[in-house]
Amino acid sequence: MLDKRKIRLMTRASIYEKRYGEDDLKISGYYKKDYTSLNTWITLIWVTVGYAFLGGALFLCYGDILLEGITIMRLFLYAAVALGAYLVLLIIYGIGAGTFYSKKHARAKQRVKRYMRDISHLEKMNSKKEKNRP
Repeated sequence: MLDKRKIRLMTRASIYEKRYGEDDLKISGYYKKDYTSLNTWITLIWVTVGYAFLGGALFLCYGDILLEGITIMRLFLYAAVALGAYLVLLIIYGIGAGTFYSKKHARAKQRVKRYMRDISHLEKMNSKKEKNRP
């Protein structure tokens, strides 16, 4: 006779393994703070690289207009504006990435916990069944 509860548990575990399993197990292998800070730093590095590329591209396109009649004061003003925009962008992305990766870790940890509980129930059901066999 088929055990409906066992079939449901096996189906749920299989769906989890297929959809989230590998990624969630990697994520839950880190402490929450370590995972969040590592991925936030990676995000900030890529934001810096992107900002540098964007600044270089804008300078290539509009450099002749910006450097026309340049003075030291105007050069410092351009540098201050670019640095200010960069710092604001870093703060926004840093806060956003920290929140995002913290929530991602929490969700992955919960799914892994539910998966392990299902596997534990399946093992208990199998051991009970083997004990009852003649």
